[in-house]
Amino acid sequence: MKAKEFERAFERGQDVTQYLDLARAARTNQQPRRVNVDFPAWMIHALDEEAGRMGVSRQSIIKVWISERLKS
Repeated sequence: MKAKEFERAFERGQDVTQYLDLARAARTNQQPRRVNVDFPAWMIHALDEEAGRMGVSRQSIIKVWISERLKS
């Protein structure tokens, strides 16, 4: 199937999964990359308290909060 045919079928709402190699499918820009950020001690303490209150890790709460901010 050519790309234009695939696109038309997709836009018509047809099931095009038979033409995809789902074993190799991947979302772009979703690979984790390490970033180092220095926070003052008071901020680490506040993050740890909030993370503990929510029952999540410090890293999780930082990722959620940054994601929320970037989406707005």
